[in-house]
Amino acid sequence: MVSGPPATGKTTLARALAQHLGCPAILRDEIKQGMVMNRPGHDPDSDDPLNIPALEAFFATITVLLRAGTTVVAEAAFQDRLWRPGLEPLAAFADLRIIRCTTPAATVARRITDRAHSDSHRAAHGDKALLADMEAGVYDPDKFIPISLDARTCWWTPPTATRPAWRRSGDSCCGRIPRGTQAEDVLIDCGSYLRGG
Repeated sequence: MVSGPPATGKTTLARALAQHLGCPAILRDEIKQGMVMNRPGHDPDSDDPLNIPALEAFFATITVLLRAGTTVVAEAAFQDRLWRPGLEPLAAFADLRIIRCTTPAATVARRITDRAHSDSHRAAHGDKALLADMEAGVYDPDKFIPISLDARTCWWTPPTATRPAWRRSGDSCCGRIPRGTQAEDVLIDCGSYLRGG
């Protein structure tokens, strides 16, 4: 499970990790984007009626694949109150691993702004409202409430110029990737972590 606030590198990491592991990536935003394609005039900046159906489809898809014995990489920007109820039933038959993505709030704001202007699929999401909430102090990505399950958890921060190398501590690992580090090295380490190594 790849979790964290919006624009922290979750989707990029989830896609790369799934490709590296050779398993499906289940991305909540792509599920919602597929729903929006069938809803002309959809307005994500209001009380979005597709959020709950997208959440339900996301967990239903993960459940079907896990029950079939499929390893999956699932990604969403849910906080604990949305993740935990969907994950708790899965813990009875799946070995859940959690990667929590983090990045500074200023980087989050810049990334949301950039992708709102460059990615037409982002029209399915409330990026403009999220930016307005950040500017008004209503939403702070640093106060994101992470998944609180008894599961192995890894923290990962996307690359910046000054990040120390990827490291592991006890049953958790902290991913901080310096510039110049090969993404493959990180994926091998992260993939090993997810497989239990």
